[in-house]
Formats: sequence, C-alpha cells, structure tokens
Amino acid sequence: MVIGKIIGTVVCTRKDDRLIPFKLLIVQPLDQENKPYGNYLVAVDTVDAGARERVLVVSGSSARMTTVTKDCPVDAAIVGVVDMIDFI
Repeated sequence: MVIGKIIGTVVCTRKDDRLIPFKLLIVQPLDQENKPYGNYLVAVDTVDAGARERVLVVSGSSARMTTVTKDCPVDAAIVGVVDMIDFI
C-alpha cells in the first residue's frame, strides 16, 4: 500500500470498456513526512476521491480485489481517503 496525494486526472477518449465507469487519477506517493517521493501512479478511483486529497493506493493483484474493480485491467486502485495518520 502507498499513501499519496492526488495531483491530477487522466482523460482517455478510448479505453477498455471495463474502465469506462472509472475516474483515472494521478497520485504522487508521499513519505512519512508528507513529502513527495518516487514516480507518479495512475490509479482507478473506487472511493470518489477529490483533488489534493491524501489517499490510500493498492497495486498489483490487490487493485483487482475490490468489489468494483474485480476482473478489470487495473494495476493501481484508490481504496481509501486518508483523514489522519498517527505515528507512535
């Protein structure tokens, strides 16, 4: 899992029919100090996340295990909007 921030959207005029109902969002991974790191991810939005929100992203086979992405050609899915992070 990755925590990241939504920084943009991807618009596709043509895509697989199974992806038609989904928004595709660009996510910048964040480190423990909320600083950007690594490469951007394009993720399917399963929770109606909004611009600049912090989100929880799963990738690989986990991205295809949500109720809405089952059997869809996705490699990354937004599965939560982060309200708070508490390090102990």
